[in-house]
Parts: sequence; structure tokens; C-alpha cells
Amino acid sequence: MQFKSLALLAALVTSLSGCLDNDLERGAAGAAAGAVIADVTDGNVLTGAVIGGAAGVLCDDVGVCE
Repeated sequence: MQFKSLALLAALVTSLSGCLDNDLERGAAGAAAGAVIADVTDGNVLTGAVIGGAAGVLCDDVGVCE
């Protein structure tokens, strides 16, 4: 059940990432998604937010969000 929720959340965030226009928006969305995923998996929410935010900011630089 938990894996299905994470997979659904990941698919949703990935599909919405193309709609975001700048690094700030992508970073905020990544931070929110990272915090939620960390909370669901009983991880550290702050660490999840930091990692998710960094991934959101850098996703267009590596060609994921184009």
C-alpha cells in the first residue's frame, strides 16, 4: 500500500514538473514532494525536503524537466 502511494506521488510530481517555469517553483515542488515521501517512509522530513528541493532545482539542468 505504501509503495503504491509513493509511486502515485512520484508520477504526479513528475508530470507536474513540466508545468513549472523557474527554479524556485521546481525547488518548492521538489521540497514538498521530498518532505511528503520522507514522512510516509518514516524518514527525516527535513532531509527529504532538502534533497527534494535540490532535485527540483537541478532537474532542468540535467534535462529531466524539459
